Amino acid sequence: MTRSFRHSRRALPSLIRPGALAAALLCAAAAQAQGLDNATLQAMDQRITAVTPKLVAWRRDIHAHPELSGQEARTAKLVAEHLRKLGLEVQTGVAGHGVVGLLKGAQPGKTVALRADMDALPVAEVTGLSFASKARAIHMGKESAVMHACGHDGHTAILMGVAELLSGMKGQLAGHVKFIFQPAEEGVSELPTDPRASWGAKAMVEQGVLDKVDAVYGLHISPALPVGTVGYRSGPLLAGGDTVRIKITGKQTHGALPWAGIDPIVASAQVVTGLQTIVSRQLDISNEPAVLTIGAINGGNRENIVPDSVEMLGTLRTFDEKMRSEAKQRITTTAQNIAAASGAKAEVAFGPTAYPVTSNPAPLTEASLPALRTATGGKLMLIPKISASEDFSEFQNRVPGFFYILGALPAGKTPATAAPNHSPAFDFNEDAMPVGVRTLSALALDFLARK
Repeated sequence: MTRSFRHSRRALPSLIRPGALAAALLCAAAAQAQGLDNATLQAMDQRITAVTPKLVAWRRDIHAHPELSGQEARTAKLVAEHLRKLGLEVQTGVAGHGVVGLLKGAQPGKTVALRADMDALPVAEVTGLSFASKARAIHMGKESAVMHACGHDGHTAILMGVAELLSGMKGQLAGHVKFIFQPAEEGVSELPTDPRASWGAKAMVEQGVLDKVDAVYGLHISPALPVGTVGYRSGPLLAGGDTVRIKITGKQTHGALPWAGIDPIVASAQVVTGLQTIVSRQLDISNEPAVLTIGAINGGNRENIVPDSVEMLGTLRTFDEKMRSEAKQRITTTAQNIAAASGAKAEVAFGPTAYPVTSNPAPLTEASLPALRTATGGKLMLIPKISASEDFSEFQNRVPGFFYILGALPAGKTPATAAPNHSPAFDFNEDAMPVGVRTLSALALDFLARK
């Protein structure tokens, strides 16, 4: 998950409480999944067995050649060539390097979209894998190592496998399947010159990828859950994520004469302290949790010079859009008023990262569970909210969307010892990929078969 996860997002293993793994697996019989009779399931499994070696090969190739957000040219070419070989209608260059494939079924019907993200992170890999990344690229103006440290290589391979499976079952499809391979889920690798610019899921939506789409599904790999298990939640699942940028401007002076200037360092320290009261004292966290973290402070270059300004960067995570709006207003008011008390000035801005809450609508969630139970053999787990963020939320803001967590605990590891998402040591169990293909395929077939 962007990024998952992206920017200051904590990793899933530390966010899904280990105690949640002890929760009872939801194996009880439920409403019959539509379009998933025994013959269909057997046909699916035969195709999954055939495509599994390809899943591993695709994943390892993509992992060895990671590309930062907005730079996914090689990955996009690999995906587009695969989709064309399957006979799909293919659109490239969507929102940058996005690729969209359309599979038209033999009969008319609804359209369901399936999404995978393709971008990697500016992380130096230390996994020791035979296919470990040695790639380097420019991130925010500086050369950086690049690594698939969040499982997007697996997501891309899984959706390529789903496209192959469902293409082979085209004759029994009543409706269409749109395969969305998304760039820039993790954000941007260089700041846009236009502050109004969009990227990732939002840009794809603005360019019409969800036009005439009735629902969209997506998943995220996590080493916090056992292989074969799917974690889900109705309502808010992943937090909304906003980058917080604060600039405190004072007046430069000699460090021995602080009264001759206005010290933005002292003001910024007071602002950081004051911001802590927003979650602890101002927001109603009995409704939903919230997190506000200041992760960087930059100002000054010498011990005896009071600088003109200090800049701070932070992240805000919320699970309710009303609370999100209120928190941003309180951040602005708190910073400005505390700075003003020192004679300084605070400028507060949010973004460029600004992702809504990823929230699964109850009707689509309940309608999707029978297919997930069938596809996983009942290995479903109700999981707690996760304070990481995902721009799949932008798709959900346009059409009903369901997002779930795919267990991929590495062999020999526990949720406590597995490297988390965004770690230089991150890896996942490749046995999870066939499960990803089976679940996404089952959800698509079930949705198209439902009246």
